[in-house]
Amino acid sequence: MSYNSYGAKIRGTTSKFFEKYGLAFVMVASYFGSGSVFIASQAGVQFGYLLVWAVVGAVFIGFIGQDMSARLGIFGVPLMTFARRKLGTGGATVLAAILSVGCVAWALELTAAVGTGISILLGGVVGWQPLAVLSGALAIVVGIQNYDGVERIMTAMMIALLAIYVTVAGVSSPSLSSIAAGFVPSLPGGSLTLAAAIIGTTALWPNFFLESNLVEEKGWTSAADLPSVRRDLGIGYLVGGATTVAIIVVAAAILRPAGYTSLETFITPGRALAEVLGDWAMVMFLLGTVAAAFNSIVPIMWTPAYLFQHARGRTADPGSREFKLIYAVGVAIGSLSPLVNEFAGLSVIDMIILFPAYNGIVSLPIAAVLLFWAVNDRETMGEHKNSLRMALVNASLVLLSIYLAATSLPGFVETVTSGGF
Repeated sequence: MSYNSYGAKIRGTTSKFFEKYGLAFVMVASYFGSGSVFIASQAGVQFGYLLVWAVVGAVFIGFIGQDMSARLGIFGVPLMTFARRKLGTGGATVLAAILSVGCVAWALELTAAVGTGISILLGGVVGWQPLAVLSGALAIVVGIQNYDGVERIMTAMMIALLAIYVTVAGVSSPSLSSIAAGFVPSLPGGSLTLAAAIIGTTALWPNFFLESNLVEEKGWTSAADLPSVRRDLGIGYLVGGATTVAIIVVAAAILRPAGYTSLETFITPGRALAEVLGDWAMVMFLLGTVAAAFNSIVPIMWTPAYLFQHARGRTADPGSREFKLIYAVGVAIGSLSPLVNEFAGLSVIDMIILFPAYNGIVSLPIAAVLLFWAVNDRETMGEHKNSLRMALVNASLVLLSIYLAATSLPGFVETVTSGGF
């Protein structure tokens, strides 16, 4: 087989894959930003393998939530359109504003992470603050591009991150028995905020809104498409969950025995890679973290545009001027992370860990309750309304998110008011 024909075969296979799958990689890559890398690393450094179970639980919650959202998009209406029907335009708009605060919080930590990573790569010649603002401006440009390009970029990024961390985890001589024990739920002292952060950054509530909108992009419009939806979600979350567990394993197997008890600097997690692969791995870590953080900004900040458009009864067209304006304004506000650092006294690491935790405590329960209400509403779903068995399974998302929020809130407040970690 010639080089050209071999290349054509690869391109053909890739195109067929993206015709049928790929949406879940956008959803998973949207949560797998700098937050996932640092939160998982912090969990491994502080608690060894004991919070591996939280990753499994987060993947389960994320899968259930997005399965509900996909079914809502196929058989009913987008989630915020449902909210407007039930709460009225005013109530839905207020809800959209409350939820958008969480998206902006994510954008703040993501722009801070991108700025810090680039600053380190440049040898500190330029501070992270102006680079954070610049990263927001670039995200505005990228975010108004076509969906297909974003999907392919995020899929490639997730596969590359999985390969990197699984390789390092495999050669770091982890304790297999300790990893296995980590799958048994436990909450060692002081771990609630991190558990909330893991779930908040993995079971990403913006995806519950995006999935119900973007199923149309994949041509998923009937019950016959549900197996494809679930295979897509299964593949995406398997990659995302395995990567997160691998990061915990790397931190627990390399950083923790070396005496690290916290992420002292932005580049501390990269030391695990450098220990195994050499100093060049630090550069690879920084590039991967910057790419992961930057790519997360786009889909997360698409969410407010969908929320406000649907809350006001408008058609949410990503190509429309109004949609792009809402997206651009949201990202611009999210670029003000230097002000959070200056006036709130939170470091970049604090923002990266705490803001996903905020979303797990505040925004996730709201989105979960709304989603559960929608898929159990006969007026919206018709004959595809949840069965009793499915309703019980889906209720686990709501109950777990509420329990996590209630138990994690005190620790979160204490951490924020005491100036961070």
